[in-house]
Amino acid sequence: MHVKKFLLKGLHRLQKGPGYTYKELLVWYCNNTNTHGPKRIICEGPKKKAAWFLITLLFAALVCWQWGVFIKTYLSWEVSVSLSIGFKTMDFPAITICNSSPFQYSKAKHLLKDLDELMEAVLERILALEPNHANATSTLNFTIWNHTPLVLINEQDPRHPVVLDLFGNSPNESASSSLAPGKICNAQGCKVAMRLCSHNGTVCTFRNFTSATQAVTEWYALQATNIFSQVPLQELVEMGYPAKRMILACLFGTEPCSYRNFTSIFYPDYGNCYIFNWGMLEKALPSANPGTEFGLKLILDIGQEDYVPYLTSTAGARLMLHEQRTYPFIREEGIYAMSGTETSIGVLVDKLQRKGEPYSPCTMNGSDVAIRNLYSKYNTTYSIQACLHSCFQDHMIHNCSCGHYLYPLPPGERYCNNQDFPDWAHCYFDLRMSVAQRETCINMCKESCNDTQYKMTISMADWPSEASEDWIFHVLSQERDHSTNITLSRKGAVKLNIYFQEFNYRTIEESPANNIVWLLSNLGGQFGFWMGGSVLCLVEFGEIIIDFVWITIIKLVAFFKGLRQKRAQASYAGPPPTVAELVEAHTNFGFQPDTTNCSPHTEPYPSEQTSPIPGTPPPNYDSLRLQPLDTVESDSEGNAV
Repeated sequence: MHVKKFLLKGLHRLQKGPGYTYKELLVWYCNNTNTHGPKRIICEGPKKKAAWFLITLLFAALVCWQWGVFIKTYLSWEVSVSLSIGFKTMDFPAITICNSSPFQYSKAKHLLKDLDELMEAVLERILALEPNHANATSTLNFTIWNHTPLVLINEQDPRHPVVLDLFGNSPNESASSSLAPGKICNAQGCKVAMRLCSHNGTVCTFRNFTSATQAVTEWYALQATNIFSQVPLQELVEMGYPAKRMILACLFGTEPCSYRNFTSIFYPDYGNCYIFNWGMLEKALPSANPGTEFGLKLILDIGQEDYVPYLTSTAGARLMLHEQRTYPFIREEGIYAMSGTETSIGVLVDKLQRKGEPYSPCTMNGSDVAIRNLYSKYNTTYSIQACLHSCFQDHMIHNCSCGHYLYPLPPGERYCNNQDFPDWAHCYFDLRMSVAQRETCINMCKESCNDTQYKMTISMADWPSEASEDWIFHVLSQERDHSTNITLSRKGAVKLNIYFQEFNYRTIEESPANNIVWLLSNLGGQFGFWMGGSVLCLVEFGEIIIDFVWITIIKLVAFFKGLRQKRAQASYAGPPPTVAELVEAHTNFGFQPDTTNCSPHTEPYPSEQTSPIPGTPPPNYDSLRLQPLDTVESDSEGNAV
């Protein structure tokens, strides 16, 4: 009830406004607005009125166009990048050091025996060498070979290439019963390829290589992955290089350190890796001053003589500088330090601060990324490399039903191997070469909003020198192996110097290129320049829009009210009953009004009445007739006019 009264009160107030019609409202607006142009449309003559109307319409269109451009620019969320330089004492970065060879061949040889023998036979066939014995291949284990064999593709006739099996069409066929491929295919006409099959060999593809070196290296790594994926983690760690034998000397600033100051993790590509100043259990170490005297000095022995011959073709130490509590993706971001040299690495720090949504697609901690972080078990912070690797492993499990050996496994899943998942290699290479998969992961993963990058300046020199080589290796051999004999060599010795070049650091920070102040100032400037308006003019325009809406509502209400009255009058064709007829109907229940003049379609006056309440009947004035309320209101309005 109160709502109805409030609405009626609002309608009555509106009727006292600038006018009852759209024309009156427009005239009132043009006479009272502070915007230039509309006043001249009303005040000038017909010709000037038309000219001012066109000018006002043109400038209003220009204002709307300019507003659209500025709003679109603002909603593009562009950023500007500012570079600032600071100076302060900084925490020393975390240093991860690995060996190029993941395992010691002396400890992993029993697992790779069959694979190495098969690899030697493959090289003999590729090099077209005659086998030493007639039954040279009879002792080979072709179980590994049958899953993913290497083939020679003769492309002398490009339209009809010929595929040649290195060991003949049958694995039981001896080398002496088939010609060596080199005898029938020269180096220019043949290429080594890897045959990948699935669905019991019914669907096969060939992975081509430009060099046999690439082909056999990747084939051996693929077969080694199949072997190591079935070995328990503890056994893999024991086959790697221990910290005690790899880290010979350590000095941080003026404080001595040892292999006990390093945290060990197992990285499938490089075996045992060791992290200095990771900051997991202890506070990060600060650097007292820039320069080599205040950095980290290491002497390493990579044990190159015990490398796995076919698995690793690069000799040296692999290292990476990264922030504390971040996982080291050393394969993607690491660098090599060559053996027999002293490598000095000067470090400069860049701190990146991205603005975040909606300006930059970054994340603070990875909680808003849809990919489950498989590296969270290491209690490390989010990084885009962790997201990309986790995304690939997720696709691997979804498409191949198993996980790849190089990435962590989700709970309840297993690593791929030839016995349990015969088609995994074909599936893995399809996924690895898939552009759609890479784009999906890139779109789902986000950069970290706050990141620290270390820029390195690297220099190298021979170490030790020929004059000091003898005594240095004697001392290091005695300290590590307690032997008077030299157990080290230049082939395995690596010296590292890692230090801050200077304490100046650069901060690269994003800020909004177009903020709300920029938007409002440009909108107001365009409106004021083209039409001489202000914010109050917009309020006036909003007011006139509201008046338009209310007048439309009044007209609609009046229209439906008139329509309802017409329908009510149509139900009674005759005149309304007199007072005498109403009194008679009130006292005489058998009374029926005269309906002779009524329309045949008109319904009769209801004959059944409820029992009246006893009381004094109204006076009998025949001249008094009842009229509808709306008729009385219309008459009163006419008299007022």
